[in-house]
Amino acid sequence: MSANPRWDISRALGVAKLFHLVCGVREACVTPFLTLYLRQLGLAAPWVGILMGTKHLIAAFWAPVCAFLAKSYRKRRVLLIGSLLSSMGASLLMVLIPAADKNRMHLPCNGSSGVTSTDALPGVTLRVNITSAQEPASRHPANRTAEVEMPGFRNPPGESDRETFRDPHDYVAPSVEGARTTSQVLLHPVTSGLKDHPWEVTFEVVKTALPLLPGGKGPGNPANLSGTKGKAWALDLSLDGLRWTFMLSLGSMAFWELLAAPLEQVADDSLYEYLDFVDATDRYRSLWVWRLLGMLAGVCGIAALVGQLDCFLMNSGPRGVVHFYGYSVVSTLALLVSIAFPIPICQRWEPSYKSVKALSIVGGDLRLILLAFTVVLTGAIVSTVQNFLFWHMKDHGSGELVMGFSVALSLLGEILLHPFKTTLLRKLSRTGLVGLGLTCLAGQLLYYSFLWSWWSVLPVQILSAISNGALWWAVGASVEDLATPRMERALSALFRGHFYGSGCSLGSFVGGFVVMHFSLAVLYQACCVALLLWLALLLSIQQRLPQERKIKYSKLLSMEVSDTSDSEQGTERDWLVKAMREEHSD
Repeated sequence: MSANPRWDISRALGVAKLFHLVCGVREACVTPFLTLYLRQLGLAAPWVGILMGTKHLIAAFWAPVCAFLAKSYRKRRVLLIGSLLSSMGASLLMVLIPAADKNRMHLPCNGSSGVTSTDALPGVTLRVNITSAQEPASRHPANRTAEVEMPGFRNPPGESDRETFRDPHDYVAPSVEGARTTSQVLLHPVTSGLKDHPWEVTFEVVKTALPLLPGGKGPGNPANLSGTKGKAWALDLSLDGLRWTFMLSLGSMAFWELLAAPLEQVADDSLYEYLDFVDATDRYRSLWVWRLLGMLAGVCGIAALVGQLDCFLMNSGPRGVVHFYGYSVVSTLALLVSIAFPIPICQRWEPSYKSVKALSIVGGDLRLILLAFTVVLTGAIVSTVQNFLFWHMKDHGSGELVMGFSVALSLLGEILLHPFKTTLLRKLSRTGLVGLGLTCLAGQLLYYSFLWSWWSVLPVQILSAISNGALWWAVGASVEDLATPRMERALSALFRGHFYGSGCSLGSFVGGFVVMHFSLAVLYQACCVALLLWLALLLSIQQRLPQERKIKYSKLLSMEVSDTSDSEQGTERDWLVKAMREEHSD
């Protein structure tokens, strides 16, 4: 190996763009739809919140440790390849987790019925009328009428499970939306394994023992039950099925996240140091768009594939296994790209206590303290949207294709708004941009609480470009202006990793219990009020802070050398000398 290795910047950037693109597709295959899959396993909102909170907590604090160890022992490529290979296998463990209730009804994909999977309604009694589609009702001996207690979830302890009618035809269930909006649902024709004998099955709602979501907007599954008995039952892990489902989900997700979390930070650190050796770090800033493009393509592609392939991959159990198979396939492509990913051969020495120093910088500046609280609060509130918005959409009849399109709209808006970043920062300032981002996020939350149809979420998604993209622009600009020399990346990692991740974890833990005891609409309205109150407090404090002293470089250049170097006082005012002393002290 030569002492002066050749640096091929164009090739390195090309591989990095491809890697970011593939990793974006990989992330979009599972992450937006994960809580929806957990709901289909039969887990209530509090347990889903605990699972997602654990996932965010591991990502926030485990990834930096792995990145530091990989750099110290010069094993970055080994970690990249190992993370991709092991997480690909760990993701498939989620497919093996059994549903909490084995009696949940999932229709086989026989091509004759448009109904595939449902969330059963506990406490709902249906009158089932089964008649032959080819013979009159009076002549066919199989014509029956019966009342059936929906067996999707067992009733709370102390209430009986009543099923007065057991027949292979029972397990054809209406959709949740149909049971909620109409008194009868007609599936015509429905074949139940009998050749040349299609059946008409009419479901009529006879009795509803338990209420739906407060306000009548969601199904009465364990995630959304109201009432003392419903809450106690949904939180009760003494049931064998629910306990095993939760414990297996927790173990699988924790193991999966431990393997997958270090990938992004190790790749970013390696690429940045590679470009830093040749003073090309300015080209590093444009790579984020490739990850967003990958996520945009991935979320639309996987949502379209789910409806086509899910039935062929699993005829029973919860839907959504295509997400995990897609994740594994794309991980294989990312594994091939990682072999050529640019990793610096020579590594500059850097102090190991940068995270501690970054934390001390935040503690010594009131503006950064306020910004840290803003990021934590934003993470907590955004996590409630990521965890439960698709639940809300599904309750209103949205399919996964609509859900994927809603995510794609927010990503597309962020990409299209980026050319106006400099203009917005100059016109509004950092504080004004933070205020605009929080206001747009509050407006989105208020809108989410009043959804009325399967498509109604789409118009407001374009605001995510400001509530997410512009907000992080303001955070990045503040970090660059307030950080000491060569501490920008460490400070940015602290905000994006520790602060934001901790907020997402806290929001997930709390949000699930709020959904259980109140509703999703109440959760989003409370988050909206909290954001507006914090915004008012933030602006009032910012106005009382002293103005920042900005360095005017034109004035520094016009100063005589004697004015800045002849005296000790002048030397202390020289920004270049101060920066060099800071570097030497490190």
